[in-house]
Amino acid sequence: MALAALTLYALYAARALGGRALLQLRRTGSTGIAGIKGRPGSVEWSGGVLFVAASLLFLAAPVLDLAGLLRPVAALDGPAGHALGFMLYFAGLAGPLVSQLVMGASWRVGVDQAEKTKLVTAGPFALVRNPIFSSTVAAFVGITLVLPNAAALVGLAAMFVSVETQVRMVEEPYPIRAHGAGYAAYASRAGRFVPGLGRLERGGTR
Repeated sequence: MALAALTLYALYAARALGGRALLQLRRTGSTGIAGIKGRPGSVEWSGGVLFVAASLLFLAAPVLDLAGLLRPVAALDGPAGHALGFMLYFAGLAGPLVSQLVMGASWRVGVDQAEKTKLVTAGPFALVRNPIFSSTVAAFVGITLVLPNAAALVGLAAMFVSVETQVRMVEEPYPIRAHGAGYAAYASRAGRFVPGLGRLERGGTR
């Protein structure tokens, strides 16, 4: 399944990130990718570095398998897991595409503190505040189930920590400052990653 996992990874990177960045560049003159921000060692910087590390581990997983250096964990490797993995992956691939269309010019990867974008609350954002993160994690859980070796499992753990760090410590404080009461009201209705879970109180607290 190594070739399948490698293909899924490449498709996700090309369509959900690279393709969207090119479209954003044509529409606005900016790729919308803020990159790794913050002072080295800060929470913001660490979250970005951890996400890059997770991405590299997911790339390494099929490469190491093809080289015969790393085999899947037997307890997690099987037809049922593979089937579930493909289902989660394609659901996770579709999620960012829909969310990116709804966001339009407000789409960004990372946070630029000097820039203020429109608060988007339509489509999937009506249910969850971070549908792109939710979909990304679902897609990479799917890739992990397709090829559940140690590199993919460590990469998935790193991605979970990175997403939690980025959202709680960077992504959420920014719209609270930028949009004030409007974001507070919205966050009290929409879940963080899953509908109904992780809603914020009107004061911006959990």
